[in-house]
Amino acid sequence: MFIQTQETPNPLTLKFIPGIILLMTGSADFASREEAQKSPLATRFFDIDGITRVFIGEDFVSITKDNDADWDTLKPFILSTLMDHLLAQKPILSDIYEDLEETDITYTEEELQIVEQIKDLIEARIRPAVAVDGGDIVFSKFQEGIVFLKLRGACSGCPSSSFTLKSGIESMLKHYVPEVLEVRAVPS
Repeated sequence: MFIQTQETPNPLTLKFIPGIILLMTGSADFASREEAQKSPLATRFFDIDGITRVFIGEDFVSITKDNDADWDTLKPFILSTLMDHLLAQKPILSDIYEDLEETDITYTEEELQIVEQIKDLIEARIRPAVAVDGGDIVFSKFQEGIVFLKLRGACSGCPSSSFTLKSGIESMLKHYVPEVLEVRAVPS
C-alpha cells in the first residue's frame, strides 16, 4: 500500500491519501482524544504525541499537529499507524459513531427552499474544492440571512480560512442565493 502525503493551506495540517475509500458517506472530525473514542483509527492517531486533530474524509485523513511538533518526526508514525490499521482491515468508525451536522431548526417553506439551494451549492461546488485541501465545510443553519458553516479538518484553524469563507464561499452563495447576506463559521 502506498500512502501519499499532501500539504494543505494550514501549515499545521497534512493530508494523507491511502488510495482507498475510508468512509462511504460523510466525514468525521475529532478535536480531542475523548471525541476520538468513536473511531478506532482516530484513537490510534491520538496515541502519537503532538497530534491535536484528526479528520477523516471519504478517501483521505487530515492530521493536525501542535505548534511544537515536527512533521519529519511525526510522518513516519502517522504513515505506519494508518498502514497497519488499514492492512489489518480494522474499522474506521465504531458502530456508536453518530455525527449530527445540523442544529434542530424549523424552517418556513420559503426558508426551506433557500436552505436546499445553499446545501446543493455546498455539496456540488464547495465541499469538493475544500476536500482537495484536506478539509470539509458543513452546513449548520440559515438564520436571518446568515449561513452558519462548520469548518472541519484542515480548514479548522487554517490561517486562510476566514479569507476563503468571506471571499470565496460567501461571494458564491450571495451570487446564487440573493437571500444570503453573510456567511459565518461556527466554532468547533
